Amino acid sequence: MRLHYLLPLVGPDFGAVGGSSQLRAIVGALLTYGLIISVLMVVTCGATWAISSWNGSWHAASKAKTGLFVALGGAALTGGALAWANWLLDVGAQL
Repeated sequence: MRLHYLLPLVGPDFGAVGGSSQLRAIVGALLTYGLIISVLMVVTCGATWAISSWNGSWHAASKAKTGLFVALGGAALTGGALAWANWLLDVGAQL
């Protein structure tokens, strides 16, 4: 059996990504919740860091500072994830 007879039968399924607009809406909603939670954590950790530093609780201030930086990193990654998901959906539509 020759291979060049099988080549026209092999190809991508262009109908497989039919609900990309719905997927884009779901991803956008989930990332919005992620950003809201990250902003709330930034506010909470920043306030905790300030209050615990003022009271002299250096251990709590250290933990709050770590939480603040983790929340900022989470917000940055969540914001970047939305752009990345939109780019992947646009590339997938062009294939």
